[in-house]
Amino acid sequence: NGVLFPRKIGGKFLMLSRPSDNGHTPFGDIYLSQSPDMCHWGMHRLVMRRGGDQVGQWWQRTKIGAGPIPIEIDDGWLMIYHGVMDTCNGFVYSMGAAILDREEPWRVLFRTNQHIMTPEADYEVVGHVPNVVFPCAALCDPKAKRLAVYYGAADTFCCVAYAHLDELIAFTKENSQVF
Repeated sequence: NGVLFPRKIGGKFLMLSRPSDNGHTPFGDIYLSQSPDMCHWGMHRLVMRRGGDQVGQWWQRTKIGAGPIPIEIDDGWLMIYHGVMDTCNGFVYSMGAAILDREEPWRVLFRTNQHIMTPEADYEVVGHVPNVVFPCAALCDPKAKRLAVYYGAADTFCCVAYAHLDELIAFTKENSQVF
């Protein structure tokens, strides 16, 4: 779950990750780390906590993790991420979106209070690991303002979903809950 920002910010390399230890960081949340040289990482900061029981956050109550490289937009950084909930039939992986501050990307400005995509198609629901849409990469065409999000479906298929960048940003802002 390590995702690098596409450029240095404040003269440092930045990375989003979900530490998996039981020590200084609780499992399941997204953190940001910095490095002067891509070898030594530190200054760990909490970016987002998993959803828990907040209204609209049920789909990401077990764990969250960054997906594609953050996309620089006028408002800051668009981060597409995955959220996981546990059910009696196993985990369900869905996608969400957040907008992070441009100069302080550990500050969340907006965060969707509902998923932007969840397993619904047969190839997302049935496979090696059922009920998974897992964002992996994104390509943005700034002239067309169109976004292609590549994602894994049921850990069996590679898929692509398209969005109009302006619509996704507006949706993220209009359906936001930051906690």
